Amino acid sequence: MATGPPRTDGRERPGKSVGLEVCAMLSERRLEVLRAIVQDYVGTEEPVGSKALTERHQLGVSPATVRNDMAALEEEGFIAQPHTSAGRIPTDKGYRLFVDKLAAVKPLSGPERRAIHSFLDSAVDLDDVVARTVRLLAQLTRQVAVVQYPSLTRSTVRHVELLSLAPARLMLVLITDTGRVEQRMIDCPAPFGETSLADLRARLNSRVVGRRFTDVPQLVQDLPESFETEDRGTVSTVLSVLLETLVEETEERLMIGGTANLTRFGHDFPLTIRPVLEALEEQVVLLKLLGEAKDSSMTVRIGHENAHEGLTSTSVVAVGYGSGDEAVAKLGVVGPTRMDYPGTMGAVRAVARYVGQILAES
Repeated sequence: MATGPPRTDGRERPGKSVGLEVCAMLSERRLEVLRAIVQDYVGTEEPVGSKALTERHQLGVSPATVRNDMAALEEEGFIAQPHTSAGRIPTDKGYRLFVDKLAAVKPLSGPERRAIHSFLDSAVDLDDVVARTVRLLAQLTRQVAVVQYPSLTRSTVRHVELLSLAPARLMLVLITDTGRVEQRMIDCPAPFGETSLADLRARLNSRVVGRRFTDVPQLVQDLPESFETEDRGTVSTVLSVLLETLVEETEERLMIGGTANLTRFGHDFPLTIRPVLEALEEQVVLLKLLGEAKDSSMTVRIGHENAHEGLTSTSVVAVGYGSGDEAVAKLGVVGPTRMDYPGTMGAVRAVARYVGQILAES
């Protein structure tokens, strides 16, 4: 009898584990029955009965035995009977066990991988990369896609450009290793000549290029003292604007797409999808859903594991992406708990890896 696929690296860290002691209580056959119930319910949208299970799956036992296994699974809280239907549906606890123990991440097909490459390779800048990633994730998973912009605090400096717009007005352009570009206008306390500007540009880049943003304040704190007295005020102003750019809240930017996909799952949400849509409009809620960007492992939060009341009927699959070993941001999808977890996890992981490659090569 099949014992289920082994754990895979694609399921690094679920939102909340069922626990080994619970898994040990269930026989391998009952785990197979649970797997079959989840697969059938996700595919058919209909409660699953014992007769249908024995007809569709090679369980090797009679419908009566399957009914006994289903009764045990229901008693343990892994499945439930909706209304007066003879069939059963998975609970949040059942989905959690499925993700933790039974779900092997589904690899993308060759055409799907080629579609990712061709679609994302055409991006012209970071904004375009994020916009294309949102559209791609929403199309691949048919869920709501959420992509966080790379955070400045986890980035390194690629270049700092200073441009003269007027005798006492400058533009600061900050370019990160992830391709993010930040522009700021600076009103100087006094006119600043081209020679001084070139000198400041050279000295600034020599100190900060290739360094983490969190290290920049200490690296430039004594820079004004190396300039002539009449230029120190402008140099201090430029540095002040640069440091303010590093800590502005605008770094936590998100892009969301595919909310129209939720209309396909209207019956999966109690009464209405309005609470879900309202929650998705709140950026703070979405950032909490994705989790800490520095954590690159995959996270799956199911149903009531999502703290926000409006999202207790949804599941979130998220993973970190970056240009190196450390994640600089996260991306993921939000959909009903009745989702294709193996396929969704595979798509999210594949897209995150490819976006990371784009950032590394940019």
